[in-house]
Amino acid sequence: MPECDHFNIDCPSRQLFDQIADKWSMMVLTVLVPGPMRFNAIKRHLEGVTQKALTQCLRKLERNGLLHRRVIPTSPVGVEYEITPLGHSLHAPFKALYRWTLDNIEDVEASRKAFDLRLP
Repeated sequence: MPECDHFNIDCPSRQLFDQIADKWSMMVLTVLVPGPMRFNAIKRHLEGVTQKALTQCLRKLERNGLLHRRVIPTSPVGVEYEITPLGHSLHAPFKALYRWTLDNIEDVEASRKAFDLRLP
């Protein structure tokens, strides 16, 4: 597949990129790398996520084949989420992106401060 030099509005990669580049999606997939988790356990790992945002994120990830949702036949019924092999394939790129943020945060903060000083 050739590299894009521009992003057409109807390019399927745009929708998928929006999904995996979303901050909650990256964090959810990272949280699930060690193993399956229930909804509230995932939520506890993601400070600031709302129940609605997490539910929407999990549905999108499942729809895209990055997560598997399993109903646990208990009383009350439970649900567990597990990262799929396709989802696991994003772990290395996410780690590299996270490493980049750690390596460059000081430069980014300096740029932010310089920019903010220029504002009227």
